[in-house]
Amino acid sequence: MDLDVFVSAHRAEWDRLDALLRRQRRLNGAETDELVALYQRTATHLSLIQSSAPDPQLTGRLTRLVARARSAVTGTRRASWRDATHFLTHGFPAAVYRSRHWWVPTALLSTLLAVIIGWWIATHPEVQSSIAAPGELRELTRPGGEYETYYSSHPAASFAAQVWTNNAQAAAMCLVLGGFLCFPVIWILFQNMLNVGVGIGLMSSADRLDTFLGLILPHGLLELTAVFVAAGTGLRLGWTLIDPGPRSRRTALAEEGRAALGMAVGLALVLFISGAIEGFVTPSGLPTWARISIGIAAELAFLAYVYVLGGRAARAGATGDLDPAERSATVPTAA
Repeated sequence: MDLDVFVSAHRAEWDRLDALLRRQRRLNGAETDELVALYQRTATHLSLIQSSAPDPQLTGRLTRLVARARSAVTGTRRASWRDATHFLTHGFPAAVYRSRHWWVPTALLSTLLAVIIGWWIATHPEVQSSIAAPGELRELTRPGGEYETYYSSHPAASFAAQVWTNNAQAAAMCLVLGGFLCFPVIWILFQNMLNVGVGIGLMSSADRLDTFLGLILPHGLLELTAVFVAAGTGLRLGWTLIDPGPRSRRTALAEEGRAALGMAVGLALVLFISGAIEGFVTPSGLPTWARISIGIAAELAFLAYVYVLGGRAARAGATGDLDPAERSATVPTAA
């Protein structure tokens, strides 16, 4: 494309669109029709320039012009409680459901890795000695030791807030860093499973695995599921960069990226619930069976939320992305 020729041919249309947008008075019917037609043509021009002859200054001008025209044509709307309800009942569960082929295998493989690491540590005293001195290990694993007092070391509300913040950050990093070809997500996931595996191994070597599971299962089922969902979604985002499928790479990344950002908000709410369980239920005086039952109930409720509500929304066409009317205008491009 000869950019100078293209600009000369269409500058008058852009100037006319800008003039219509600056009108202080209400546009009549003919002017409104003209505005819509010019908006559509200018959006097409912007797409052609971006794909064929990107020029930062011209692209910036046309982007602003298209955004103003789109606002004038479609109008503006404010977020409402209806939007939040729709997100929680359709957008978020549908996005998690659509990513199940990524996060379910991630969960299974990660759990297997944690079990293998735990077995390796529990059956190899030399590995245990490389982790800490014998006295430190006894202090960690003894009744009333650090593994047990960790969950009651701070006031429940403060501890729950701290746990929620840390886990939300880890989930957000998995979602955001997924675009870097998956490797950062795999590393974050490995670090999490390594920590779990070390706990399993050390407490098992002290014949206190039942105590460890009684402490970690009430909140860990939901917490780790949220981390697995974030990691699986991040891996899916990274794979989209490698193989976008029939969509252009830019379009695929935009769609999957918007859905991932929405999932970050939803997973923050899920982790808030798991943090509350960890802060108030795990260190409570409830019997172990009662605490584990609460954790299982929370996990089953989340899975039902995803597979029943999310599955229904996904089959109805929900993806977790913005509604078509809220996305930037695009035109078809050649493969």
